Amino acid sequence: MSHFSRRDFLRGASAAALAAPFRASGTETGWDDPYAAVAHIERRWVLPAAEAYLQEKPQTITSVRASRSAGGLHDYFSEGDYWWPNPKDPSGPYIRRDGESNPANFVVHRDLLIRLSVRMPALTTAWRLTGRRQFADHAMEHLHAWFVDPTTRMNPNLEYAQAIHGVDTGRSIGIIDTVHLVEVAQAAQVLAREQAIDAAVEAGTKHWFREYLAWLTTSDRGQQERDAKNNHGSCWLLQAAQFATCTGRQDVREDCRDRFRRTLVPGQIAANGSFPLELARTKPYSYSLFDLDILGMNARVLSDAHNNLWTWRSPEGRGLEAAFHFMVPYMANKGAWPYRHDVEYFNDLPVRQPSLLFAGLAYQQPSYLSLWQRLDPQPNVPEVIRNHPVRQPLLWMEKRT
Repeated sequence: MSHFSRRDFLRGASAAALAAPFRASGTETGWDDPYAAVAHIERRWVLPAAEAYLQEKPQTITSVRASRSAGGLHDYFSEGDYWWPNPKDPSGPYIRRDGESNPANFVVHRDLLIRLSVRMPALTTAWRLTGRRQFADHAMEHLHAWFVDPTTRMNPNLEYAQAIHGVDTGRSIGIIDTVHLVEVAQAAQVLAREQAIDAAVEAGTKHWFREYLAWLTTSDRGQQERDAKNNHGSCWLLQAAQFATCTGRQDVREDCRDRFRRTLVPGQIAANGSFPLELARTKPYSYSLFDLDILGMNARVLSDAHNNLWTWRSPEGRGLEAAFHFMVPYMANKGAWPYRHDVEYFNDLPVRQPSLLFAGLAYQQPSYLSLWQRLDPQPNVPEVIRNHPVRQPLLWMEKRT
């Protein structure tokens, strides 16, 4: 963390020096127009990526049949990452090796979902930056293929996600896979708000997310995942909150706020701001970053003029701000991490976590903004990309007219 101490970093000492890159790279007003500042930073990598994506056709799960799936052609299917053949019974049920991904398991549908979540939001961001209709039209093609076209659309449920060979045809924890649809839904909302989407595609996409939200909140698998204690519960909440926002379900949004306050914060964040359930895993650094990012995005989605989840604290003093105070210094200086190192990908983290930007704005912490700008915006390690589901901050910010 250079010559800045942990205490100085948290208190924003030398804030002018730390914030200088953020201010200089945007507009002369810096803090006064965060969208313009972030747009200046992001366009240098978003636009080249979006140009490349214009050359690639949408590809949904129907293009790759999953032979081991108990579902049909339109049903999403994946197999649990950490499950391996049992050396004592090679043809029998798989066994778990936490944190160690089995490359032979079927994850092609998840890869296609991630492909959608990378390309469609980037194209939408490029539309916002340039006003070029070609970007919006191509983003809309992805929505049509995945959610509207009856020959290629995905069924709005995850009954067959994260199956385990010889054990289960699908599990509730597979719902974490569709956290990659959160930013897709936000991008679709942006296109609709800016009148850059065909009415039929808009209606069909909203219908799909309305159906998926109903499954997410009422099915046995959905309710089991809702009650998960760790980052899985956080990801369920973010999906429910965002899909409710996009479909006008204010009742679900209010339930999500209540769950954030009553369940997620007291159940996941310790008095010192750490995540005990994630620290107990074999990838404590990665999972702590991931849960912080997801909880931060929950605050971004669910906060409004009457509910500020960024600053909310439980009666015991636990809250999201303490989690950022705990984790951000280890993002700035990973070498100071006092816990065990992850069994995989420790050296590939951190990357440009979006919640760090939004926390910097919410808490008026220039140090957070400066750190966010210095981190890698384009990770290329598949596992890191999988755990980085929100990548386009401009889609979550108001653009001044």
